[in-house]
Amino acid sequence: MNKTARVLITVALCFIAYSIAFVYFENIMLLIDKVIHYRLLSYFVTFSLIGIPVFAGTFFVNDDHKIAKNLGLGGNVLRALLIAAIFSLPMFIGGLIFNRLNPHILIPNLIAKTICAAFFEELYFRGFLFGQVFKNTKAGFIPSILVCAVLFGLGHMYQSRDVSVLIGIFLTTFSGAIFFAWLFVEWNFNLWVPIFLHTFMNLSWGIFIVSDNALGTVNSNIFRGITIAVAIIVTLLYKKRKGLKLAVNRETVWIKN
Repeated sequence: MNKTARVLITVALCFIAYSIAFVYFENIMLLIDKVIHYRLLSYFVTFSLIGIPVFAGTFFVNDDHKIAKNLGLGGNVLRALLIAAIFSLPMFIGGLIFNRLNPHILIPNLIAKTICAAFFEELYFRGFLFGQVFKNTKAGFIPSILVCAVLFGLGHMYQSRDVSVLIGIFLTTFSGAIFFAWLFVEWNFNLWVPIFLHTFMNLSWGIFIVSDNALGTVNSNIFRGITIAVAIIVTLLYKKRKGLKLAVNRETVWIKN
């Protein structure tokens, strides 16, 4: 069995195992909370435990067996934090202009829905499902991200029962998966960049009354679009200034030579 086939099979089986465990997330968390007695910590521990197949898969598909590094967690954290903060400014500005502060914020819930959700979604979807395929096989960017983006979009379909809204949610999160994966690749596989940007984007919708789903409103989407545009433009200008070739290019977009 060649390396590409081995990686694809390993990634697929491990992500399926994670997905099955995720179905029982609430039940597992309730059991853990009986021991820990602190819901936020139980939430974090549960997300970590159900990710064991992901960590195992990362260990096996990389010759150096360095899990954190190969998932993208070895990059410069402070630099990523600054970059993400700059990128996300338009969403906070838009929130201040068009929305009211959420008077019912519960800090543990806010942390769970912003920091924890963004961290584990980026870790499992971009760092593992996309990243391990893109880095360890000949598959280019589009083939590598396609399944990841579809699954990421489908994973947010619980947010509504209205067909038109569901379509909007799927397209929004599908596109978001591609955007975060592109940032991950272009910032030298530093997963902290999409983690922090995802966190800040979630946070802007958590502290302001914006929407109860990923589709958002017209005003919020304008500023979300500006944030995405700023992130893309700054990334392109940075690489041009440094004389760096784009990681996603004609030679890597479909099949890598």
